Amino acid sequence: MVTEIDVLDDKDLPNGQMKAVKAGAKQVVLCRSNSGEVHALEDRCSHAEVKLSRGLFDGKEVTCVAHGARFDAQTGKALCMPAVTGVKSFPVRVVEGRILVTVS
Repeated sequence: MVTEIDVLDDKDLPNGQMKAVKAGAKQVVLCRSNSGEVHALEDRCSHAEVKLSRGLFDGKEVTCVAHGARFDAQTGKALCMPAVTGVKSFPVRVVEGRILVTVS
């Protein structure tokens, strides 16, 4: 079942920042680019089972704190070793000041 879930007030996610939220049963990390676009990824490194929200975000990529694996914040694609598998990305909309994430 596909569900769109209200997860956060838009003003609580500044440009260039990320924040862990729960979208239903899914742990998600929201990433807001420096230009203001919001993206959502599964909050789990595909290599080390570590929360990506504990890592670093440069406005485009999320870096896992465990071993330095990097992921594209928009697509979830793995960008470097040791991760060889990407992480799931979720559709995001901002509606009337709220961030909505669609999970399945």
